[in-house]
Amino acid sequence: MAVVRGADRAGLASEINGSLARRHSTATVLFHHALAERLGLGPTDHKCLDLLWERAPLTASELAAITGLTSGAVTGVVARLERSGWLRREPHPQDRRKQVLYPTPEAAREIQRVFEALPDAGELLEGFDAGQLAAIAEFLTRATDLAYRRGALLRAQVLAAGGRQPGPAIGGQATTKER
Repeated sequence: MAVVRGADRAGLASEINGSLARRHSTATVLFHHALAERLGLGPTDHKCLDLLWERAPLTASELAAITGLTSGAVTGVVARLERSGWLRREPHPQDRRKQVLYPTPEAAREIQRVFEALPDAGELLEGFDAGQLAAIAEFLTRATDLAYRRGALLRAQVLAAGGRQPGPAIGGQATTKER
């Protein structure tokens, strides 16, 4: 459904926070799955590499805390990314037991090359004035921060409940634990 120009603020806000946000989220997840596949990575490895680009240097335990992955899962991610040349490990400057993780310069070049081969997304922002672009930037910043906070809250709820919990019964079918 397209946004209706001139619609009331409450209606637009509801549509943005509802169907538009969900559609955008789904399209983004599917795009990143395709990007990971194009790079020869699994989706989890790709997003861990993305987090390293955003926040490096990180330790494996910091990466686990951000993603909610187990230490064993992160160990596998790090090993695969290092083996395929996407990241490098260095000794932690203050703690010899730890290593810090960095994406490699070769990885940056490869990702840049893949994006350069895609159609330009710059035209997406054509027609917006500086004030509108500032509003879009502010919205994306707030939406990103909210997604990180909500993800952390959901992980905390699962941990507080003792681990992964099955979802509610759908269509009247009881889950295994409910039977």
